[in-house]
Amino acid sequence: MHRGKVRDVYRINADRLLMVASDRLSAFDVILPDTIPDKGRVLTSISNYWFAELAAIVPNHLLHVPLHEVLSDQAELDYAQGRAVVVKALQALPVEAVVRGYLAGSGWKDYQRDGHISGVGLPPGLRLADALPEAIFTPSSKAAAGEHDQPITFAELEALIGLDRAHAVRQISLALYRAAHARALNCGILIADTKFEFGLDRDGTLTLMDEVLTPDSSRFWDVAGYQPGHNPPSYDKQFVRDYLEGIHWDKCPPAPALPASVIEGTVQRYRHAQQLLTGGA
Repeated sequence: MHRGKVRDVYRINADRLLMVASDRLSAFDVILPDTIPDKGRVLTSISNYWFAELAAIVPNHLLHVPLHEVLSDQAELDYAQGRAVVVKALQALPVEAVVRGYLAGSGWKDYQRDGHISGVGLPPGLRLADALPEAIFTPSSKAAAGEHDQPITFAELEALIGLDRAHAVRQISLALYRAAHARALNCGILIADTKFEFGLDRDGTLTLMDEVLTPDSSRFWDVAGYQPGHNPPSYDKQFVRDYLEGIHWDKCPPAPALPASVIEGTVQRYRHAQQLLTGGA
């Protein structure tokens, strides 16, 4: 039905979908030619953990249907185990709900330019990796495949999805971030920023979907190595971004191949994040 940067979605029937997390990796909104071994299973494990942890804040798309009930081919079932889930069919909202608790990445670049991120003004004098006075909501448009997501202001979000829905997305996203940040901190991880995706079910209920608080969708920093003013050690794909920026790739397709050391380093970081958060479940 749909092939995303990382996930492939298959329709089971009008109400249920099969979402499969591949081992593909994207950086700067471009799919890289190399896969990251077992990445899909790691991301699915972490997402499922967070869906359960945060279920009291907002409904999510998981249906908890065993895969053998929807896949009869043994080879397909073997591949899907641990990387696929049966989910509700939703009407996806065309927005990425980005929450930032620390100054990093594109937010740091925007702040250096004019002291704002997506129209949100910040105090002067902040350093790279500084904690913000409070977490901020900085949405972006959901771009079509092969195109770059674009930051938008909250007013633009209101125009895109409606005033009431925009306020609900902001409120829920901030609540999810605060709860997850507190939980991850106890596990040795600082969640610097993250993005959420939402859809509407048949009743119009706002529902959390796709992936949640993974090393693909978040910036995970090592608490022990955190020091404002510097890029902290991370358990996310910043390791890959740093390599690609270091070779001066223009961030346009096709993406360059990754050396074996970068692939292995990414595997280790993702698995370590999984171990810290879920105990390796």
